Amino acid sequence: MDYSVGLAQSQRVIKQRNMLGIVALVLAGLVVLLFLVGATRDREIVLQPIVRTPLTLSSSGVSRDYLEMVTRDTALMTLNRSPENLQYWMDSILAIATPESHGALKRDLMKIVNEQNGSTISQYFTLTGMKVDPEALTSEVSGTLHTVVGSKSVTAEPKTFRFNWAYRGLSLQLKGFGMVSKADKDGAAPGDAS
Repeated sequence: MDYSVGLAQSQRVIKQRNMLGIVALVLAGLVVLLFLVGATRDREIVLQPIVRTPLTLSSSGVSRDYLEMVTRDTALMTLNRSPENLQYWMDSILAIATPESHGALKRDLMKIVNEQNGSTISQYFTLTGMKVDPEALTSEVSGTLHTVVGSKSVTAEPKTFRFNWAYRGLSLQLKGFGMVSKADKDGAAPGDAS
């Protein structure tokens, strides 16, 4: 009699162990499935409205409004410089550059820093228009580039600058920028840093 009670109890423990193993396998499979769904799903971040509409960043691509805002801020940062802020100017541009374009961009910016360092030449840009292309990840800004020597305005020329971007995950980074010449408007690529 004790033998039959012990056998029944052993079988009940084995059934519980087997059920617990099956439940653990099902839960592990569910965790893997949820991880795969979460990893392949587009990520979105909703930014607080600081322009006419709320902005959403998505891993599926960059929105026109976001590219326009970043281009506006980057254009003002890259095209406004004076001898007093050259190091900050260069560091700020390099901070938003893609790792693969960092070296070439730094080389071009160092030329400008070396030319302008110790001079009294400043420049500022007044933005009058912008075109953005979220599909090609390019943007162009048009406006007047003013050159000032000391406290005297020397030139005020209409110019167009093109910015090339890279978008990975949720990060928009600068690949390069340059002034658009007549040949560039006909389809050639613009030169690097202005």
